[in-house]
Amino acid sequence: MKYLIVGLGNIGDEYRETRHNIGFMVLDALAKASNIVFKDGRYGATTTLSVKGRQLILLKPSTYMNLSGNAVRYWMQQEKIPLENVLVVVDDLALPFGSLRLKGKGSDAGHNGLKHIAATLGTQNYARLRFGIGNDFPKGCQVDYVLGHFDEEDLKLMPERLEMAGEIIKSFCLAGLNITMNQYNNK
Repeated sequence: MKYLIVGLGNIGDEYRETRHNIGFMVLDALAKASNIVFKDGRYGATTTLSVKGRQLILLKPSTYMNLSGNAVRYWMQQEKIPLENVLVVVDDLALPFGSLRLKGKGSDAGHNGLKHIAATLGTQNYARLRFGIGNDFPKGCQVDYVLGHFDEEDLKLMPERLEMAGEIIKSFCLAGLNITMNQYNNK
């Protein structure tokens, strides 16, 4: 069985390890823990992770956040992956730093990457793992905040939160959406 795990982010050194790139960071941590490396390809960098007979295609789109749907659609078609086997990892301002919430569908909540994926696929009924980045910014400074770097306190907790996100991704592929939501959404 194949799964497409999409970590949202922006390519380029100026965006590396910013809050908006937490999707890339989650997939990088998962790949590093499994001793696999990404290779650049059409619409993004990919690698394949095998977990108990499941094939997880990890994708970091190279389309920039606002055109993420193009990469998702291409790799779904290329690998013949059904919508129910797609999981998008995304930053979320509405959650405190490090909170992880798995959902089977939902609104884009103003997130341009999710907005483009929904518009491209014609549905919002795809799983997403929301990684809380907090919202400690003055009014009008949202863009600077999401494109800014994590503070020292957050960085201390980051390895454990990235590992937990990886566990959730594997559980989604092995146990399914509902069991994984029940097991992890309150941690």
